[in-house]
Amino acid sequence: MARDMFKTAVAQMASKAGDVRANLDTIESLVNEASGRGAAFVVLPELATTGSVGDDRISVLAEPIPGDTSSALCEIAKTNSLYLACGIIERAGSAYHNTAVLCGPGGSLVATYRKAHFFSSEKSMFSAGQGLCVVDTDLGKIGLTICYDLVFPEYIRALVLSGAELIANCTNWVTNEYQSTEWGWSGDQVQALARTRTLKNGIYVAMADRIGAASGWQSLGHSCIAGPSGRLLVQMREEAGVVDAEVNLTPEYLAGWRSIATYLPDRRPEIYEGITTRPA
Repeated sequence: MARDMFKTAVAQMASKAGDVRANLDTIESLVNEASGRGAAFVVLPELATTGSVGDDRISVLAEPIPGDTSSALCEIAKTNSLYLACGIIERAGSAYHNTAVLCGPGGSLVATYRKAHFFSSEKSMFSAGQGLCVVDTDLGKIGLTICYDLVFPEYIRALVLSGAELIANCTNWVTNEYQSTEWGWSGDQVQALARTRTLKNGIYVAMADRIGAASGWQSLGHSCIAGPSGRLLVQMREEAGVVDAEVNLTPEYLAGWRSIATYLPDRRPEIYEGITTRPA
């Protein structure tokens, strides 16, 4: 049975490239802090345990799941009696995946999700996941996503139509001088993206980003939790740490907003079917 009301936290950190032990220590500290605030669910960034690394280091850092790193994360979840979503590099046979694990309060590995959408050079580094991940927990139904997945409205809508009430987004939004100066790409935009996904679907999004610089890229930070109306419940800028917000999945509470924002029942999929998308 879902808890209906619970505290969710997003943890923002600068991962040290290739230093799994140091990153796990940071994760443990952040999760301990979130637990001390009463969090029942903590979302950590994409590839939080390894940082971003090149092709030459993936084979060294990738691990099977279950494996040492996923087990360490589940032990942290168990110690703090909460759910934890975190990004790692997975090895599955000869393939490598950008993966998020969901660990439960009893220390079990509840779910594994492989990133479905890849940006730029990721396409040559990882193999894509082939399915949605919506997990029925005692907090409610949690949809797992990683970074770029959040850009695709059809994908998020599919998670919602599959029952997701809270979307966890383990992410590492990045920029460089050209993107920031010429196109204005910033943390404000990624927060706006999270807010748009909640507004269009009447759900919650908890987005945890990395901070810091590596290989000419700057991680944007701006982790946040947004509610069903698109309102930012909590947000960060470029600091390390944890913020948390109350997630209220009580039907009576959600019905108040959904009676006004009737976006899902007002859809007309019979019109949309068969529309040809413009080629890239």
